[in-house]
Amino acid sequence: MDTNILYYGDNLRILREHVPDGSVDLVYLDPPFNSKATYNVLFKEPTGKPSEAQITAFEDSWHWGLESERTLLEIHNSKLVPPTTKDLMNLLSSSLGRNDMMAYLVMMCIRLVELRRVLKDTGSIYLHCDPTASHYLKLILDGVFGIQNFRNEIVWQRTNAHNAAGQYGRVHDIILFYTKGSSYIWNPSTLPYSPEQAKRYREDDEGRLYTGQDLTASRPDSNSGKFEWRGTMPPPSRGWGYTVEQLETWWAKGKILTKRDGTPRMDGLKVYLDEMPGKALQSIWTDIPRIPNTSSERLGYPTQKPIALLERIIEASSNGGDIILDPFCGCGTALIAAQKLNRKWIGIDITHLAIGVMKWRLDTMFPGIRYKVTGEPEDLEGAKELARQNKYEFQWWAVSKIGGQPFGDKKKGADTGIDGYLYFTDYSTEKDKVKKAIISVKGGGQVHSSAIRDLGHVIDREKADFGILLTLETATVPMVKESATKGFYTAQSGHTFPRIQILTIEEILQGKKPNIPMWVAPIQAPPVPVKVEGKTRRLL
Repeated sequence: MDTNILYYGDNLRILREHVPDGSVDLVYLDPPFNSKATYNVLFKEPTGKPSEAQITAFEDSWHWGLESERTLLEIHNSKLVPPTTKDLMNLLSSSLGRNDMMAYLVMMCIRLVELRRVLKDTGSIYLHCDPTASHYLKLILDGVFGIQNFRNEIVWQRTNAHNAAGQYGRVHDIILFYTKGSSYIWNPSTLPYSPEQAKRYREDDEGRLYTGQDLTASRPDSNSGKFEWRGTMPPPSRGWGYTVEQLETWWAKGKILTKRDGTPRMDGLKVYLDEMPGKALQSIWTDIPRIPNTSSERLGYPTQKPIALLERIIEASSNGGDIILDPFCGCGTALIAAQKLNRKWIGIDITHLAIGVMKWRLDTMFPGIRYKVTGEPEDLEGAKELARQNKYEFQWWAVSKIGGQPFGDKKKGADTGIDGYLYFTDYSTEKDKVKKAIISVKGGGQVHSSAIRDLGHVIDREKADFGILLTLETATVPMVKESATKGFYTAQSGHTFPRIQILTIEEILQGKKPNIPMWVAPIQAPPVPVKVEGKTRRLL
């Protein structure tokens, strides 16, 4: 099985065709529903077959239709679906009706069955959701994975306050944690002690903070540990919690605190704050906030989660070299965290916009990284087929092929003439200023010189330095002449660059790039060192 790979397509099909049984160590998924955000998760298959389980670009609404009916029937006929889960889906269908929520739950159920199949026996799954559907999803997870394999309902407080008229502010998400079986990978997580807890520690002569830990244990009905040691006898209901040999070893090392008379204190085991592992992580997480608007980590992707959140999950339920799967990648934070922590990964998404964002992120944060992309057009005929299926997917793919950043919500407002931006820096003129080129994509029919004139108006309006036209068709002589009328961009070094450039899809498939000064990745993210895994494999 391939790893460190991005798949473009419906995750249900890709799971069935490319991910074997029992091959994945950890699944993280953040499937959207009813967030009122404008973003894209599921779209059309490469075959162009319409599906109710695939939504229009920049919309996360789910609607009941023929595809939902087919999927519900498949659930009932599948040997992988437990009988109790089939009964549950019947009950939900009769109580909720054939509506958007039920369409979402049907889509999730069939995919959760496949995700359980691909998990190793020691594997775990974390399903990230908001309170809109978390209670229904927990029922389905109970049915698919078994009630006995439910581990936690994690509450992640993503923000401190949220104004809400007539109700309490909604400031948290739910993360449902299940395992495939009773023996699973688990690396306990700890948090630093709070300032209040640190106040219980005193400072020694070397400036280190310490406190005394109890040396006794409850022994109300036992004679165990009830002996005098160095002048101290535990009370009747307690006894020493350690052997005389261990107590003497600590005494010799100066780790026993004493009373004024020199006898040992019962709470006298000297422990230092800087040697303590920290307090065990609980199921309410308040220490990882959402990504601030001014953070360099923020990409503008509406469902983006902090890298720290995914690092916590991955470190707790996997080890170095394990395989992490995210079937709803979005902007790929789970993959970034997996790469950073020296794990292998598989990412799936059904829009070229998301795949493009993930490629930029990986390339920018991990210079020289090697990974595969499957499902994108590899030749001119594939590109033409994508353009016929969906022009917006074609535009996003074409923009990403030249290293650009897709732009615009195609469902709202008039066409601005901008399909993407390409950023660059002219170090010979303004070293620290990032400039931009406007990208326009034409994927259908004959393109005329009017497309060049329109692009010229756009770059003037936007005060851009370049305009780049990407076209499926070969440029005509009038188009080339029209592009020349826009003249050249001249760098201080004296190098000149045509202000309007025409590239065919065939040329960019052959590796041709726009002729501009130094290209700058549209997502500014610092390189990330890969963490060397130091934990040993632990099973519960």
